[in-house]
Amino acid sequence: MYRYFFKRLLDFFLSLLAIIVLSPVLLITAILVRSKLGSPVIFKQERPGKNEKIFTLYKFRTMTDEKDEEGNLLPDEVRLTKFGKMLRSTSLDELPELFNILKGDMSIVGPRPLLVRYLPLYNEHQKHRHDVRPGFTGWAQCNGRNAISWEEKFDLDVYYVNHITFLLDVRIIFKTVKTVLCREGISSKTSATMEEFRGTPNE
Repeated sequence: MYRYFFKRLLDFFLSLLAIIVLSPVLLITAILVRSKLGSPVIFKQERPGKNEKIFTLYKFRTMTDEKDEEGNLLPDEVRLTKFGKMLRSTSLDELPELFNILKGDMSIVGPRPLLVRYLPLYNEHQKHRHDVRPGFTGWAQCNGRNAISWEEKFDLDVYYVNHITFLLDVRIIFKTVKTVLCREGISSKTSATMEEFRGTPNE
């Protein structure tokens, strides 16, 4: 009953409350992003949601648009400024996703929405991460975030999909607060953010 009805009800009311309470933070962050990184303030990107349905994800931008002589964007670690790193480490860049939750594209807790181009790369086990709405935070985010491998991350996502309960969601939210405050797992071992997923080799 919780995963099919009450979870969405809680998502709606809690995201609406969070938007109201955090509106000063949203406004100040938007002004800072505009002054330090330029326009647009909101980064929009298509992501797969529940049942792989594509939606537009909203985030505060954290990178510049610096390009090389051929017009190609420079690597993430070059375009990610000190201010952008601060936004990511505190998860302030994620706050506009509250509007995605309000709309029903996302949930407060669930597997994080990744890139559309990853869809053909998932194996049958990993595809189950799309059986539920993607989340603002998730079981993988409070158990390693970007410091664990893709395979470990997807295993945690599928575990969550198969074990959704109200108490697990509450536990994830509290663990997420601790992870953000301690700034754990922001980057992978080889990248300023997270290296590209290229598929899991068949065993």
